[in-house]
Amino acid sequence: MEGTSPDHISVGSAPKKSSSSSRGRQRNFSSSTCKDFLREFVDNELLTSSLEDWFSGHSEDSGFRKPAFDVPFDLTELQNFDYALEGIKGLWETFWGSDETMPFSVACIHSTSSKFYPAEKAISSGKLDGVCATAVLRKNSKHTQGRWDHIVVLALLRPDIGMVSAQGDQEPSPAVLGEALFFALRVLLSRSLSRSSTVLRNSDCVYLLLVDSQFGGVVKVQGDLNKLDFNLNNVYECAAEWIKKHAKITVSSVDRVWNKLGNANWGDVGTLQVLLAIFQSMIQFCGEPKYSLDELATEHSSRLQSRRSERHLDRQANGNGLFRFQQRSHSPEIVEVQEEATVDVKPQETMKLEIGSVVLMEDAYCQKGSSPSHLEPAWEDMNSWYQVQRQTKVLTLMKQRGISSRYIPQMVASGRVAHPGPCNKTNSSGTCGHPWCSTPILVTSPVGETISNLIRNGLFGVEEALRCCHDCLSALAAAASAGIRHGDIRPENLIRVSNGSRHPYFVLTGWGHAILEDRDRPVMNLFFSSTFALQEGKLCAASDAESLIYLLYFSCGGVCPELDSVESALQWRETSWSRRVIQQKLGDVSAVLKALADYVDSLCGTPYPMDYEIWLRRLRRTINEDHGKEIDTSKLKGKD
Repeated sequence: MEGTSPDHISVGSAPKKSSSSSRGRQRNFSSSTCKDFLREFVDNELLTSSLEDWFSGHSEDSGFRKPAFDVPFDLTELQNFDYALEGIKGLWETFWGSDETMPFSVACIHSTSSKFYPAEKAISSGKLDGVCATAVLRKNSKHTQGRWDHIVVLALLRPDIGMVSAQGDQEPSPAVLGEALFFALRVLLSRSLSRSSTVLRNSDCVYLLLVDSQFGGVVKVQGDLNKLDFNLNNVYECAAEWIKKHAKITVSSVDRVWNKLGNANWGDVGTLQVLLAIFQSMIQFCGEPKYSLDELATEHSSRLQSRRSERHLDRQANGNGLFRFQQRSHSPEIVEVQEEATVDVKPQETMKLEIGSVVLMEDAYCQKGSSPSHLEPAWEDMNSWYQVQRQTKVLTLMKQRGISSRYIPQMVASGRVAHPGPCNKTNSSGTCGHPWCSTPILVTSPVGETISNLIRNGLFGVEEALRCCHDCLSALAAAASAGIRHGDIRPENLIRVSNGSRHPYFVLTGWGHAILEDRDRPVMNLFFSSTFALQEGKLCAASDAESLIYLLYFSCGGVCPELDSVESALQWRETSWSRRVIQQKLGDVSAVLKALADYVDSLCGTPYPMDYEIWLRRLRRTINEDHGKEIDTSKLKGKD
């Protein structure tokens, strides 16, 4: 029997009919009066109209851009819930156990009727026009069609929910809130009339979900219906007065729940709010779960440590005294990717004669001035000889350590510009007065167009974002294998190389600020530097990847904040990560970019290394799926 099911027994000594349900029947009104009131209470627009002055007063009292209502859940609750949900398959199976089948069903409500239609039948028959809400119902063998007092949680389907976020508002409009309050009161009234023993606790509280195809929010309504005036001559004014004076109403912000690709933004504030509302609603009908949130959340640290142990992280010092983490063995998830193997690139292979790219310079590696050379370089005019030396040192060190990735520039030459006309300088370190005399220059290959220019010209789209992420991570992985970190990732230091190929690739340039030793300090950039770099003045293991996430965020149209200090930059980072703003934006571009952002967020400020290989594999798979298979045209030669 339903009254003796395991989920009811888990409540302990609670009777079949809870005290709250018993109190609900000891009303100062008759059941028939409540039924008549509910029969007359059918128009949500009339209720919204009766609350119009109240909504206006809340808006005026709240001030500029300040929420008019308290929120149902604070960030600490959501974070605790997030930790508890790690690695689970479902709320019912995780918290109540998988011994019993899930005691819920889903039904649709049409705007023209208060009857329920099983979701499966509505979907299969295509009768979704006019559906205004969906409900999670407690299954009941006696009432298979569903009843209002069996509603666990109700989701209102409104196509304009996302407009709240787009307009920068923090709460839904009065029209949306009015409809939510209407449905909430109908559910509470139905529960007060119920003779069912399924509502075990908090029958005077109901959660409403506000959702559209991408966004979602939560409205919680709680109050004592004994204080409702059941005047059948004016049901909407009575309901409005009860809402104004006796109901406790909390409203969450509207946040993204799904991205444009139809994937749930797991781990985001919007999804967590909706899931926590469903979870609390399940407790009302099923009693306390076998496993509490706090119990599962406290295991977060041990689960995290177990994952780190499984990856066999070992701390070793490299030749420069820097400590870096290495993997002793690969887990089954991480595989060696042969196509990323390094290849030997000879300097002379990068020198291609081409009209228009003439550089005359005094080569630092020759005893005499070099002759004019036709090159295909990307050359940088440094402000100081030190900068040329620094980048030359880094690129040379990479070559010595066997790093020659196609995503890292190759050094062609470094030296000083040989200016036209006579030069009468007295020694190699002096100048003759010519503005170009002794100007240091570094010539690297290949040549390409910076991401800054691509963005400016509207040429940085989804395909470029995915390829850029893959190629930049490849460069960082190759450098990290030699204990080198970039430290200055920004749009000006990433170039797209075409070379006439079908699929261009990106090269990470600007290695003049690379971190070789613990005493080295990265360049500071309010928009692209990692949180740890801004706080501590040095890099952690995930700093370059964090900078890459910021680069992708801004490159894909993310809102550019006004940052005028380190403090404002840190505040923006804290707010953006805590509210999953960055992940939501990248989720519009690609699910794998969003997942990478979540992963990097979990590593920010820690000494644990980036697991580059798994993300390179996932990005490569996504890129290959986008492009399909290429045809080797060389095999078609000679065939008609």
